[in-house]
Amino acid sequence: MRENRKGSHTTSRLTAHIVWVTKYRYHVLQGDIKLCCRDLLVQICDSEDVRILKGVVSKDHVHMHIEYAPKLALSDLVKRLKGRSSRLIQQEFPHLRKRYWGRHFWATGYGAWSTGNITEEVVQEYLEHHRHPSNKETDLFILED
Repeated sequence: MRENRKGSHTTSRLTAHIVWVTKYRYHVLQGDIKLCCRDLLVQICDSEDVRILKGVVSKDHVHMHIEYAPKLALSDLVKRLKGRSSRLIQQEFPHLRKRYWGRHFWATGYGAWSTGNITEEVVQEYLEHHRHPSNKETDLFILED
C-alpha cells in the first residue's frame, strides 16, 4: 500500500477511479494511438503530481485509478487530462481530424468514483473513540433521517 501524502499542514490519501470515452465511442485507441495516449496521460499525471495506481487504455475508453493531492480538484484534473491528450493526439495523428471534424476527441463528461482504504464502520469507530466522555450529548453530531 502506498503511503500518505504529507504537506506542511496536511496528511492525505485521496484516490479516485476515473473513466472517460472517445467521442461517438469510436474504436480509435489502438496501435500507435493507444501508446501515444498512454504516454501522454503518464506525462500529464507526472506534471500534475498525480500518481497512477493502475490504468488501462481500451479501444474506446480510458480507466485510471489515481492518487492525487488535496489541492487538486478532480474535475480540473480530468479537464487537463482530456484537453491536453486530445490536442496532442490530434497533432500527432492528423488523419483523426477527418473523423473528429469538431476537434473533440473525447466525449463530453466522465465518470468518477472515490476509492479508499477505510470503511464507514472504521470512521464511526474512530469518531466514537475520540468523543469526549463529558460531552456525550453535544460532542458528536449525528444527522438522522
